[in-house]
Amino acid sequence: METGVVILIGLFFTVAVYLMLSKQLVRMLLGIAILGNAVNMLIFTNGRLTREVPPLIPEELYTPAIATANPLPQALVLTAIVISFSFFAFLLVLAFRAYQELGTDGVNEMRLAEPEDDQTPPQGY
Repeated sequence: METGVVILIGLFFTVAVYLMLSKQLVRMLLGIAILGNAVNMLIFTNGRLTREVPPLIPEELYTPAIATANPLPQALVLTAIVISFSFFAFLLVLAFRAYQELGTDGVNEMRLAEPEDDQTPPQGY
């Protein structure tokens, strides 16, 4: 089971990097969202995928007698999901506002500092 999840995580990372290298703003945002999900799955997989044994240790034992699930990755992933959702919502609003102001979602057309119809600077002295 873990081999399939690891392959899926690698696929998520590949798709995320591909989308983030795009010149369209919406694709970049989708790449960031997929990258966040890939990292969450990576953290969750590193914490051992066990559903059979709960993360509880009896009071009389200081260490678990049998293999138990690790509750820390679950808590980290839950926190990361909330943070990544709010970050994605902020970026989505920022991208929409940029689209309203500039009329495009292409990164090359958003270059206000270097407009395309402007003269090129001198190349020599």
